[in-house]
Amino acid sequence: MSKKCIFLTTGFLLFVTGISSLALHMVGIKYVLLQWIDFPGALFGFIIRLIMMVFGVILVVVGSTNWEQERKDSSPD
Repeated sequence: MSKKCIFLTTGFLLFVTGISSLALHMVGIKYVLLQWIDFPGALFGFIIRLIMMVFGVILVVVGSTNWEQERKDSSPD
């Protein structure tokens, strides 16, 4: 499995988990595996969920970037 595939899969899962956890938390439903996030406080849990979503998007962007093409485009000719 390539790094690109790992970045895309991990980023997508982080983003989907973060956004669904945030949406469900707003209506009062909590994931069992993510209950530890809310132990320090609701604000801490909210920030961690936002970080999960942002980091997921960053991983997807990094995983889908063609670095060889970027190097060719940015090098002075």
